Amino acid sequence: MEKTRKERKIDVGRKKNADTQFVSKRQDVSGEEIISVKEQASKHQCKDLYMTPVLESSELEYQKERVGANKAERQKNLTGVFPNPTEDWLAIQNDRKSTLTSLCLKNNPLKLRSKSGSHVANQLFVEHKHRFIYCEVPKVGCSNWKRTIFLLQADLNAEASEIEHDHIHQTSLIKKLVTYPPAIQKEFLNNYTKVMFTRHPLERLVSAYRDKLLHSEPFYSITVANEIKAMFRKTKNSSEKVSFQEFVNFITAKPPNALDIHWKPMFLLCDPCNIHYDILGKYETLGLDSEHVLKIIGAPESLHYPSLKRYGSEKRTNGDITLEYLRQLNSEQIEKIKKLYQMDFLLFNYTMKYEDYFPLNG
Repeated sequence: MEKTRKERKIDVGRKKNADTQFVSKRQDVSGEEIISVKEQASKHQCKDLYMTPVLESSELEYQKERVGANKAERQKNLTGVFPNPTEDWLAIQNDRKSTLTSLCLKNNPLKLRSKSGSHVANQLFVEHKHRFIYCEVPKVGCSNWKRTIFLLQADLNAEASEIEHDHIHQTSLIKKLVTYPPAIQKEFLNNYTKVMFTRHPLERLVSAYRDKLLHSEPFYSITVANEIKAMFRKTKNSSEKVSFQEFVNFITAKPPNALDIHWKPMFLLCDPCNIHYDILGKYETLGLDSEHVLKIIGAPESLHYPSLKRYGSEKRTNGDITLEYLRQLNSEQIEKIKKLYQMDFLLFNYTMKYEDYFPLNG
């Protein structure tokens, strides 16, 4: 008997690949021009680096960024010239991109660039039907974005919930930019809509620790855990799970470029100072930003960004949970992670003044 949709699971590793033909000529499916980062830099002033409050809810994050938008646009909004929320969202996008561009120009581009272009290309997923490139940043909703990309290209009457977590990360049907010749890569980067999402660096760090070191995923809970125990414990065969302090000591002892992608700085994963992303989304406004992305690339109206979670019984890592873990660190450890993620704080406009939000231990 044929299984119903809810009973079946999509084996994404076996489905036929969708049409991979691409159109080099860019179309503006939303009817609104997507302005490049370079054009934004000339039109907007760089805003206060610390205007985004630490670990705020989505609504407060959105409201704070509205306040930080361009003064003229803000004035238009107050006088009713911007009744459409989409225009308000575009003003926030302009602000995010102008802040990023300004900070990139102030810093040495070579210093900010990943040492290996292939590493960055390995993070970029290409969806040809809608001419869409997504930079994967682990712990920033990437599993659900990969489910969305699969559904965009596959023309399947399916739900995101039918695609298993492990399958979506193992399938070869979602193509990476690195699999194409350099000339074709450049063609895609010049003509496709490029998107990346970020998250407050500390919340992302805690999320990675909880997800990878506290669960029974063999590579992280055994292999990586044993490496950490060997570095910081006299008895490396100890059965106790790796503590958050040990985890922080482990990642801050390595060069940033050598870190696992789940806790590597976001700017090293996506190279935003050299790849001009059309849309800069944030985890703090994930639902709103994702819906705009889907609209801009011309996705079917029935397709929405899902909110699936791998460990459904567990609470998502939020501000309160993050602060619980941060309170376990001493001032030296705090300074080390602050240095490690310094460029993420600056480029993506997250506050580094998090000392105000919890008491440091001695």
